[in-house]
Amino acid sequence: MFTSVDNVSARLAETGYLASPAVATTVFLADRLGKPLLVEGPAGVGKTELAKAVAQVAGARLVRLQCYEGVDESRALYEWNHAKQLLRISAGRDETWDETRTDIFSEEFLLPRPLLTAIRGDDPKVLLIDETDKADVEVEGLLLEVLSDFQVTVPELGTITAARRPFVVLTSNASRELSEALRRRCLFLHIGFPDEELERRIVRLKVPGVDEVLAASLVRVVGALRAMDLRKVPSVAETIDWARTLLALGADTLDETVVRDSLGVVLKHQEDVLKASAKLDLDAL
Repeated sequence: MFTSVDNVSARLAETGYLASPAVATTVFLADRLGKPLLVEGPAGVGKTELAKAVAQVAGARLVRLQCYEGVDESRALYEWNHAKQLLRISAGRDETWDETRTDIFSEEFLLPRPLLTAIRGDDPKVLLIDETDKADVEVEGLLLEVLSDFQVTVPELGTITAARRPFVVLTSNASRELSEALRRRCLFLHIGFPDEELERRIVRLKVPGVDEVLAASLVRVVGALRAMDLRKVPSVAETIDWARTLLALGADTLDETVVRDSLGVVLKHQEDVLKASAKLDLDAL
């Protein structure tokens, strides 16, 4: 998909994703080496958006597996359409079981889930395994099998091997430690909070109505909030939301009244709002 690291940066920027040199380099290597990319970092720093941007750049279909506690093989890989199978069995009462079994365990009755969908067909795909750390440990074993050989065995149909490997992005908020076996199969990328200059550029790109001075003030205030001992520090997504809020309010500057009235946009817990209200010194920024 990419010819160089600079090509990654330029093409992602066309989609509205401003990649740091580390991000662009790792995406280039994941594409060139054909390895899954494990992206770790706090929520709201652009991990999921990176996968979406890569899919857009490549003209590829984005296939997303949203992980959560309790997600299992039937939700991640495939399952059979049992209702349709029962109807088929009822309709063929005069057939032998061997005849019926051959029919009901066919493609027509298979319900592919994200992992199987991503390796079938020869069209370009980006497989996003989102918030991998929220899935149970058992799911990692399933991922190891799929990501090692990019093939899936359906007992009734045989082994399905990818004709064209998808570009794979796994994201993690590090709520639990992923296994070393899974990490070994991936290239690793940590996306933290951007530096002040990059975040200012992101704000200007995503909220073009905000001028340079207000964007710079906003980023400095968010940086000060991140330096506090808060329950949930603001992410880049919240910085962008705050910029849109200021634009909607018609605010030209960040004064104490505007900050006090709109802190709930960027901070999500009352204890954080109270702490920030007491400690934030706008004159010092």
